[in-house]
Amino acid sequence: MAYGYAKQIQNRIGTAPDGTIFIVSDFSDVADSETIRRNLNRLVQAGTLRRILKGVFEKPKFSKLLGEYVAADPDAVAKALARCYHWTIAPCGDTALNMLGLSTQVTAVWSYISDGPYKTYEWDKTKIEFKHRTNKEVTGLSPMTILVIQALKTL
Repeated sequence: MAYGYAKQIQNRIGTAPDGTIFIVSDFSDVADSETIRRNLNRLVQAGTLRRILKGVFEKPKFSKLLGEYVAADPDAVAKALARCYHWTIAPCGDTALNMLGLSTQVTAVWSYISDGPYKTYEWDKTKIEFKHRTNKEVTGLSPMTILVIQALKTL
């Protein structure tokens, strides 16, 4: 039956667009977490997936213009981490300004507020920072409302 699990996981990854970020719990309807982890590790070794962080995988996206695989989208990785740990997140600081088009400055650190703990993640040359805020600041509001509020706080 493990072959069936592997095939289901491969099919789901195969139909996803390039650059999609996956976590183990995305496949929880297929098999138990240990079986999923083993299958994802096999796909990393085969080159089908790329490990970004522990438990976070990406279906690589190839750029014909650059002739190489592009880096993972930090916003998608942040959303995957939030899914993994059941956090509610929203961009803050320069990240929020950049997402709204109010700033063209490329942020060195992708900052998010969350109802989870203070935490920083790094891979390659990318850094994501989660800042703890009270639940009333991040839950119960639409993502766009939180984004606008955080951008205004930065201005």
